[in-house]
Amino acid sequence: MLDCSNSATAEAAALAAAAGALADGGLVVYPTETVYGLGADASNPRALERLVAVKGREPGKPISVLVSDLRMLGDLVSEVPPLAARLLRRFWPGPLTIVLAARATLSPLLTGDDGGIGVRLSSHATATALVRALGRAVTAPSANPAGQPPPLTVHDARAYFGPRVDFYLDGGPVRGEPASTVVDARAELQVIREGAISRATLLAALSGKPW
Repeated sequence: MLDCSNSATAEAAALAAAAGALADGGLVVYPTETVYGLGADASNPRALERLVAVKGREPGKPISVLVSDLRMLGDLVSEVPPLAARLLRRFWPGPLTIVLAARATLSPLLTGDDGGIGVRLSSHATATALVRALGRAVTAPSANPAGQPPPLTVHDARAYFGPRVDFYLDGGPVRGEPASTVVDARAELQVIREGAISRATLLAALSGKPW
């Protein structure tokens, strides 16, 4: 298990080491604009299985991911409907996870039972830099065991997982609740979880009217 301080010089080394841990199939705790996330290389089935085991995640529950840009989004989804395109133009980067039709090549551990993949472009610079450093999507569930409060500091996450996580990327305290909003945008808008972006704000953006 590795860790680094949050100085400007150490940050680049920490990001490189964290990306290396992900590339080797490891798990990484990292900060986002809401809570600390638990990262694995989304293209590595063994890493995904390990994440599920470490979190004690219930079978069949999908795993959301972070991307660093729209090109990476295209590697994951088969289609971006006009409704979804409007939402991502308005709210990305930011705390909005959009569920879209997943490419058939993705692991069912990511998509769950309905063939969708939840994707977000984070507004937290460290989170996005980590995804960019790996060059592939990184999983984005909160870094807590199932049923426990999401961590707001790297210390909280370490208390949960200890050496079962390979690298802890310290970004200082994060804001916590409200969590990211989750929507299904494959057809009509379906708000799965209302969080940092309200349903009213989403509808206003889609209608083109100020709120």
